[in-house]
Amino acid sequence: MSIDVIKPGLLSSLQDAGRRSYASLGVGRAGAMDVPAWRLANALVGNTSGEAALEITLAGPMLRFRQDAVIAVTGGVIEARADDQLLPPWTSCFLPAGTLLRLGGIQHGCRSYLAVRGGFDSAPVLGSRSTDLHACIGPLDGRAIQAGDVLTIGERAAAPWFHSGRHVKALRWGLDPQPWLGYAQEPLALMRGHHYNALDDASQQALFAQHFLISKDSNRTGSRMDGALLRLRQALELVSEATLPGTLQLPPSGQPILLLAEAPVTGGYPRIGQLAAVDLPRVAQLRPGDAVYFRETAMDEALQRLREREQSLQRLLQRIEQRLEST
Repeated sequence: MSIDVIKPGLLSSLQDAGRRSYASLGVGRAGAMDVPAWRLANALVGNTSGEAALEITLAGPMLRFRQDAVIAVTGGVIEARADDQLLPPWTSCFLPAGTLLRLGGIQHGCRSYLAVRGGFDSAPVLGSRSTDLHACIGPLDGRAIQAGDVLTIGERAAAPWFHSGRHVKALRWGLDPQPWLGYAQEPLALMRGHHYNALDDASQQALFAQHFLISKDSNRTGSRMDGALLRLRQALELVSEATLPGTLQLPPSGQPILLLAEAPVTGGYPRIGQLAAVDLPRVAQLRPGDAVYFRETAMDEALQRLREREQSLQRLLQRIEQRLEST
């Protein structure tokens, strides 16, 4: 099974859970920016083994399906049309062979996920099919999809909740995206970093009292933030230290950088904060110009919120599996 890329969209790349346990070799994680959205997209098509999906940024691609396929689109709210039929988001859809899928601009959020039953297939690199755009590792030589690419789909039995045919179909039920897209715009939970106390008093206050704007120069490596200039009490001479997604660094410009999925494994800038992991998917859905507010949190609270999110997500994944089996 395969898919022809007619138009690539703004930035679309294959992503799964990412590369774990290779930081000692200098290899970062990469992987889906919004992990819950990626997992839910896979669940809606009946994938259960962490298959790669297509991560779409701001504007989606145009794809032609050579064979019948079952797809789901989650994450940021995006218009999806199969030939001339508007597809509902956050549910399972059947596309007959020859269907032209058009994914338009994302109307709310920043990233959407297209999952296909069977997953996007490519040779794993260090155990992952994720594309690391910064390091050029992964499918398609570590780059985003381009017009003319042919994307291979893994073999999987036909979805029992759809009968093959010549027409586009969608289930009559789907998921509510609101709990997963941060419509409430609550502050992001940030723990004090190793170099927080190196900030001067005014900067310590500003970090948790003022807002920042996501810069247009942001990408999968990090979100640059425009706003109050943060300053150190005195210049620091640092050796590179470990970093990971969620690390908030302070470069000489005084404008913080929040590291994301393609974060380097080490960095030499002061680490003034660490974002609670549970809030990373919310950052993934922020667009250039969106406002960011931080609130201070502690490790215990951050871990408890992550546990609660994972429990909620697991319950929903089980419910999806049961609902598909009974459809």
